[in-house]
Parts: sequence; structure tokens; C-alpha cells
Amino acid sequence: MKRYFILFTIAILVPLFMQSQDLVDALRYSNTMVQGTARSGAMGNAFGALGGDFTSVSINPAGLGLYRSGEFSITPRSSSTVNESTYYGKKMEDNDYKFMLNNISYVSAIPTGNRSEAGIISVNIGLGYNRLKDFNDYGIYQGSNVNGSYLDYFADNANAGDWSDYYEELAWNTDVLLYDENNNEYWHDIQDAGYGQSQRKTYSRNGSLDEYIFAVGLNFNHKVYMGASLSILDLYYRESTTVSEWDANNNIPYFDNYDFNSFLRTSGYGQSFKFGIIYKPVNQVRLGVSLSTPSFYKIHDSFSTSMKSYIIYEDGTGNYNESSPYSEYDYRIETPMRTTFSGAFIVGKKGLLSVDYELLNYGNSKLRRGGDGYNFANENMDIKEAYKTVGNLRIGGEWRLTEPFSIRAGYQYQPSAFNATAFGNSQPNADANTMVYSAGIGYRVGAMFFDVAYRYSTVTNFDLPYPTPSNYYPAPQMAEIKNIRHDVLFTLGYRF
Repeated sequence: MKRYFILFTIAILVPLFMQSQDLVDALRYSNTMVQGTARSGAMGNAFGALGGDFTSVSINPAGLGLYRSGEFSITPRSSSTVNESTYYGKKMEDNDYKFMLNNISYVSAIPTGNRSEAGIISVNIGLGYNRLKDFNDYGIYQGSNVNGSYLDYFADNANAGDWSDYYEELAWNTDVLLYDENNNEYWHDIQDAGYGQSQRKTYSRNGSLDEYIFAVGLNFNHKVYMGASLSILDLYYRESTTVSEWDANNNIPYFDNYDFNSFLRTSGYGQSFKFGIIYKPVNQVRLGVSLSTPSFYKIHDSFSTSMKSYIIYEDGTGNYNESSPYSEYDYRIETPMRTTFSGAFIVGKKGLLSVDYELLNYGNSKLRRGGDGYNFANENMDIKEAYKTVGNLRIGGEWRLTEPFSIRAGYQYQPSAFNATAFGNSQPNADANTMVYSAGIGYRVGAMFFDVAYRYSTVTNFDLPYPTPSNYYPAPQMAEIKNIRHDVLFTLGYRF
């Protein structure tokens, strides 16, 4: 495995156009946000001290102990994503719509018959599924009269003797990477003409990170609740990107256009453990703390690239189309440990207010045990320098309007994982903070309940369309991408 150095590497939240595993992979599978039931989603998922909802098991399994009866629930979700981009002053927009399953769960409450002041009142068992992350995302950005090219990167690598079958070989075979025998160097027509071409990048991402949970919760005299869970994690990620350049102004001899495509597919599974406790000093107050061990993943990557070009020669035209070999690689990822502190205040039988504060250090993520024996020592040092400790905040409230109807609202704040500076450079995505605003209603009648939630999330990232040589000047412009997501959740449940 090779270590790649590119300008603003650590600033980009997308794969780095290469088959090596690096700090981007570590962040992709560490940066999660649980997406369970509609009630929890409406209340900002601030359920670490509340319990009584299966989403809480993914935060603090002690919440399972607050169930007084058995329950079955299912939560589908519709999601609409909009990406608004700006690149070289040009604004563009792309969107996508998905329908998926957020949660399905079963809880059994088993009373012990204990009526003493101390001891276990009930043993509750939970089985279910919660979604931890969606990777679904589509986007496009485009600029004109740009001052650099992806081919700069290919030529720089080739001149340094760093020749790859996935990059330089394709550019050479499609006649966009050229060799000057007199000066003994690789070059390209865009550079020779002084640039000024148009560029476009499109990307499509799919997949999810899902958690299958087995949990046990204990109720000690309705005062102390303890819980533990084992999670099996199922991971699937797929990304396709295309970088295109073309001579819109018709001022570059020979070169007309090319498309460079990359494809990455990742699958894997993992496991983690959670432990938690909730304490009620008085009936109106609940305090909780939980610990989630690192998640340990076994990962399989598949990677390939292709390139096509159109060249106008003096004696005719040339169309080229080349594909790389198919690459596969196995490795492991260890995500950071999480600690969550929670508090909730209950207002009689009318309402409640809940707060969670989750601490984790993204710099503790690790790549492990490459399939070829690689130890990722350099990549893990990069992870530690690039990423920082963050505190994720979740706030939620609920108010019962009538016996069957409740209204809810919430807020989530998830800070960027990036340090302000790393490797001697500032990181543009150090301020890429995710904010989620949510609201919803609930309806209870007999043993049945129905909840609806709406969630609006937004985050702004900066992206380079391609790697650039470390000695490239002037510094390339980055695309600004504002991601907006609208989610609607529905939960149907039955208590028994």
C-alpha cells in the first residue's frame, strides 16, 4: 500500500480517487447518527435518560428497563436529499428521493413478582433493528475557465515514477497523457494551452449502516435501571463518480474532452457492546450514563476505474475507451468508543424535556490488518492528527395535549470531526457542522400507537473534484456543497 499526499486531502469527505484505505474510510463508518422511531426522531433522539422507546437501546440500553409492557413497532421513512453546489461561481442543484425502513423491534417485559423495597421488579428483553446511517447522496458541480486539471495529477505522478494501472495507464492509453522525449517529461494538451477548459463532477452514493440488537434491561424498584446490548452491524456502501473536462471555448489544440470514472463498493459487518444505567433520584428527574465500546468491522472493498476521451488529430479524430483491472482488498476498522451523559425532567403526566451529550474522539479510529499484511501505521497517525474529540448534543421535548394526542420537537447538533489545522494546513471542513431540526405528533388509543415525525437536516462541506499535485500553484478552488435532507418518519406500534 502507498501513502498518498495531496493538497487538502484531509478536507474532503469523499473517497480520494484511489484504491488505498485511509482516514476518509475511518470517518465514513465512525460518524453515525441513530435513526430509529418517529417519536425519538421528533424529539432529537434525546432518549439516553428517557427509555421506553427502542431507539434508546442504541443510545443507552438501560432504557429498555423502563418498559412496563411488551411492544412491537415498525418505522418506515421517506427521505428527500437536495445538494446545492457552487463552483467557480456557477450554482447547481441535484436531488434524490428514497423510501426505507428505519426500525423494527420487539420488546418483552417479564415481571419477577418482587414486591420488596429493593430487588429486580422486571427483566425486559429486546430484539430489533435500528438504522445508524444512510449513505444515499447524489450531487453535481461544474465550472468554466478553470485554472487546473485532473491531468496535472496524472502527469505529476508519472514524472515522479508513480505509475498506476488505475490512473496514469488509462490516461496514457486514451491519449490525454503525453510524453515529451526532448524534455524527458510527461505533459498534456490542457496544460500546454494554458488551461481555460470546463470541468464537471458528478457523484452517486448508496448504502446504509444498520444495527441488529439483542438487549436486556433490568428494573430495580422503579428507581435504578440497568441494561446491556450486543449489536451486530451490517455495512454496505457504493459510490460512483465521474470527473469530466472539455474544451468549451475551442482553444485547446487536439484535446476535445474526457470522462474519468471511478467505482467503489464496500461491504462488511461488525459488532459492538453497550452498557448503561438510568437513575431516578425523584420521580420527576432521570439521569443516565452509557458506554458504547468501539465497533469492530471486517471490510471488503472492490474498486475499478475507466476513462474515455475524444481527441481531434490533424488527420482525423480518435475515440478511446479504457478500463482498469478490478481490485479487491480486505481490512478492518475500529471506530471510537462513545460515552453519553443524559438527563430528563418529567412534568407530571403532561410533558418532558430531555438532553443527551455524547462524547467521542474521532482521532481514535483505527485501520487494522490489511489483507496483504499492511499495518496502516502511517494512516492511523494521519487519523489522529486530522480528527478531534467532539460532543454531540441532542435536545427533545414532548407535551401531551389530550389523553391520546402529544406534540414533540427536538434539535441535534453534530460538530465536524476535523481539527481546525492539520499537516500544516487549515481544514476547510472544520466548520462542517450538522444541524437537525425536528417536530412530530403522537396518537395513542388503547394498545395501539401511531407517531409521525419530520426532520430537517443541513450541513455545508467543501470538496475538490480531484487530487492535485502538492506543488500545484495557484491553489485550486473547492466546490461548496450545501446538503439538505427532509425526512418523514412513521411508526406504528402495539403494546401488550
